[in-house]
Amino acid sequence: MLERHELDAFLTLAEQLHFGRTAELLTVSPARVSQTIAKLERRIGVRLFHRTSRRVELTAAGRELYAELRPAWTAITEAVARATEAGRGVTGTLRAAFVGAAGGQLLVGAAEAFGKSFPDCEVVVREAQFGDVGPWLANDEVDVVLSTRETDVPGTVQGATLVSEARMLAVALGHPFARRQTVSLADVARTTPVEAQATLQETLTLVGAGRGVAEVGAQTRRYYPRPDVVYVPISDAPPVRWCLLWHEDRETARVRAFDHVLDELVRSAR
Repeated sequence: MLERHELDAFLTLAEQLHFGRTAELLTVSPARVSQTIAKLERRIGVRLFHRTSRRVELTAAGRELYAELRPAWTAITEAVARATEAGRGVTGTLRAAFVGAAGGQLLVGAAEAFGKSFPDCEVVVREAQFGDVGPWLANDEVDVVLSTRETDVPGTVQGATLVSEARMLAVALGHPFARRQTVSLADVARTTPVEAQATLQETLTLVGAGRGVAEVGAQTRRYYPRPDVVYVPISDAPPVRWCLLWHEDRETARVRAFDHVLDELVRSAR
């Protein structure tokens, strides 16, 4: 059975491949790291590292041990952190972001309801663009984002569908479809979409200038009315579905509690 300090020394040295840097990270002396690794190698009966005066390398046995230990040790430490947080309750700060005006209105309402249920946890709300969602979650800049299910970001978890809205096609006032009551997906396939922009306002500006069309949710017509843009329902398109997103590696008690409060808020409003 490996001891905690042996695991820390082995995994850190395997990643740093430098006794000095490993010692700094573990706040011990390089000699202590060397002694711990030597003791570990004697215990399991194989060399784990090749050591020279210039470099440190993992042996084949060391690489195999690292490949087995790292995911298991990460899972253990994360489980302990989650259990500790659960025992402390929902406290601290939850960083929440939203995409679009409708999403902002819903998220602010959820933050107020959350604050009443969990007064020891502050919710900080900020606006995001669709292009921000992936980087912000991946880089731990926010804890949760209210966005659409079409925001397909690797490593994220999608909560339950909160709101569904009809899908519409935004076209310029002079576009042939602007006089139509509805369009079909076959009609949409014959159009030219505008290039992706940083913000919805920029996208609609290009649409109004006749540079192309854009698929949007029905709430866009309410929150972004423009004299140069017409919103036409797409009769056979699936709806735009909104949900809460968070990174799978950072699913905390705060995140789970906020997702529950948001879901309950939407259900009570139906």
